[in-house]
Amino acid sequence: MLVLFETSVGYAIFKVLNEKKLQEVDSLWKEFETPEKANKVVKLKHFEKFQDTAEALAAFTALMEGKINKQLKKVLKKIVKEAHEPLAVADAKLGGVIKEKLNLSCIHSPVVNELMRGIRSQMDGLIPGVEPREMAAMCLGLAHSLSRYRLKFSADKVDTMIVQAISLLDDLDKELNNYIMRCREWYGWHFPELGKIISDNLTYCKCLQKVGDRKNYASAKLSELLPEEVEAEVKAAAEISMGTEVSEEDICNILHLCTQVIEISEYRTQLYEYLQNRMMAIAPNVTVMVGELVGARLIAHAGSLLNLAKHAASTVQILGAEKALFRALKSRRDTPKYGLIYHASLVGQTSPKHKGKISRMLAAKTVLAIRYDAFGEDSSSAMGVENRAKLEARLRTLEDRGIRKISGTGKALAKAEKYEHKSEVKTYDPSGDSTLPTFSKKRRIEQVDKEDEVIEKKAKKAKVKIKALLVCEHLGKPTVSQAFVKWMTRKTQGDKIQQLLPSGSLQSELQTS
Repeated sequence: MLVLFETSVGYAIFKVLNEKKLQEVDSLWKEFETPEKANKVVKLKHFEKFQDTAEALAAFTALMEGKINKQLKKVLKKIVKEAHEPLAVADAKLGGVIKEKLNLSCIHSPVVNELMRGIRSQMDGLIPGVEPREMAAMCLGLAHSLSRYRLKFSADKVDTMIVQAISLLDDLDKELNNYIMRCREWYGWHFPELGKIISDNLTYCKCLQKVGDRKNYASAKLSELLPEEVEAEVKAAAEISMGTEVSEEDICNILHLCTQVIEISEYRTQLYEYLQNRMMAIAPNVTVMVGELVGARLIAHAGSLLNLAKHAASTVQILGAEKALFRALKSRRDTPKYGLIYHASLVGQTSPKHKGKISRMLAAKTVLAIRYDAFGEDSSSAMGVENRAKLEARLRTLEDRGIRKISGTGKALAKAEKYEHKSEVKTYDPSGDSTLPTFSKKRRIEQVDKEDEVIEKKAKKAKVKIKALLVCEHLGKPTVSQAFVKWMTRKTQGDKIQQLLPSGSLQSELQTS
């Protein structure tokens, strides 16, 4: 029986010398304790060595896919067919392919697995001519090459560089803002009018670096940095400036800060170009869809391009707005419609009422582009360009209100009701905290005065009615009319009722009423 044994150095074919020892599977390992014992069980018949790591990678890739390499096919035809013996293989799938292609009988069993394990333990002694150092180097190189192949790894597709570059770009922006703010404030004590005339930060620092002291602006030539009108305005402002005088040492420190700002700005420009090139090499379709900055921030937020490819479209849509999402879920309010994807150009040029819809469609197409870039073998951006054209057409349709009816003439606009989420959660009303009236103090005083007048009038009417009843009772009249009460009101006006009792006018008025 022959044994096919694959190594990182080449193919080895062994001849089994004593097949009786293979019957005892449990004690077979004892026959391979030493190289001398192993040489009594198996003997090397042929060894086909690989020329380099690339050839070894091609051979093992074919073995993993269940195929026969040309080199292995040549060896099997030359050695095994001439021997007319069965071939022991470690992989049952490979044995089936060999039997189908070359019409050779192949054996795969637990005994063969134990035999392979024993050969592997004494490989250095069974295969002469191969040094252990060479074997270890080939094993390491083949392992790395095989891992790259299995992961579809490419040196140009290292997304770690993108994560570091976008993080450094954000840090540079923060530092530049701090430096420029400090520079404007510092030099503003000497020449405060310059900050209002020159709004561009880089131009401001270059002017400072070229001129320095405020007194030098009259003779300085700034035509390379500023237009003629602005240059004349700067020189006129320098002559009548209200700034304080500073020493040469102060100017030197300010100029050194300006130099730092200019150098950091130039490096930021260089870093941005590097980021653009890396994004076009690693994720060209994502770059076309959302831009290099938004795409790089999405990759950095997820950790890698592969992790980002595992996210759903709804997750990519709100990636970067996690705090707002959990706050909305906790308070049972509307969840955010977009996160980092809000800064994409397609969302930015959309009207506010369509931003949520466009961000949802853009997230769906962006996820397709991410997965195509992560797992696809093609590095072109044709797919991203096509999807972006579809989104732009959809955006134009929404902006022009071009959603037409399917049935009928197709000229009328479709009547789509706006969806509004009606939440049943009751919000807290702070107006019930205070029991005091909400009107002003002046109004409160006027209202109290009016209430006092009303109460006083009611009291007067009650007194007059009581007086009328007393008069009627005195004169023997059981009831009193309303006209009599009014007459009593006019006549009494606070007088005592006893003064009216003997008068004849009272009796005559009572009789007429």
